[in-house]
Amino acid sequence: MSTGKSWPPVEVEPATRRPKAPAPGQLLGEHYRDCFGCGSGTPGGLHLRTTAGEGATVRAEFKVSEAHQGAPGLAHGGVLTAAFDETLGAVCGLVSYPAVTGKLETDFLHPVPVGSVLFIDARVDGTAGRKLYTSALGRLDAPDGRLALRARALFIRVGIEHFRKHGTPPEQWGSEVNP
Repeated sequence: MSTGKSWPPVEVEPATRRPKAPAPGQLLGEHYRDCFGCGSGTPGGLHLRTTAGEGATVRAEFKVSEAHQGAPGLAHGGVLTAAFDETLGAVCGLVSYPAVTGKLETDFLHPVPVGSVLFIDARVDGTAGRKLYTSALGRLDAPDGRLALRARALFIRVGIEHFRKHGTPPEQWGSEVNP
């Protein structure tokens, strides 16, 4: 990343895939119908399609629409960061569930035009206690296309009580939530 600091910044354990994690090649479903990142119930959402990879990796596809633009014809940087946040959170689900974003850094290397597809490859780089260190690369229009963005993030494992305390209680989630 651009900071020049090593990543992960601490000694970590290798990421271990949890036994009930989706199999490599399996499409990950939306975890919540109204999630801005993966849900089908948000018209202007990202509608990411994420597939489990080998080990602690995933690949997401993000089709950039006019609803995602900042400058005319270009994706909004905040929307791109949200796509990375969603993908990095999804890869955490292969190792530990649930986890929330603690810190996210995004490097913008090239503009992302409306109409393009961003392929985001994410991995868990290691764990340290409740912390999951993750990173991702985003390429344009092909899995081996031009590198447009990269990101790294720290996620923190939390219990369901985190959502009871700070969000809508799970008993009100209904059947549209996929933990």
